[in-house]
Amino acid sequence: MPVQAKIEIYTWDHCPYCRKALGLLVAKGLKYTQIKLDGDEPAREALALKTKGNRKSVPQIFIDGVSVGGCDDLHALEASGELDKLVSLG
Repeated sequence: MPVQAKIEIYTWDHCPYCRKALGLLVAKGLKYTQIKLDGDEPAREALALKTKGNRKSVPQIFIDGVSVGGCDDLHALEASGELDKLVSLG
């Protein structure tokens, strides 16, 4: 049985793009860790250093520690079929 890659998603509670990205993960039945950054500016600054293009926007999604971008990037991976490849190991 394949093991799912580790997914981390950095969010804000009232962000519609965060909800949309989370919705896709839930719809696909994927397990993920959600890190809420509401009001934590130092955490956003630290996050930017780990992302593609030093992004402070949310959501930011990481698969096995690799930044894959935000909501639109996640949906583009899904549309191209690449998301399934990234999250499935073995």
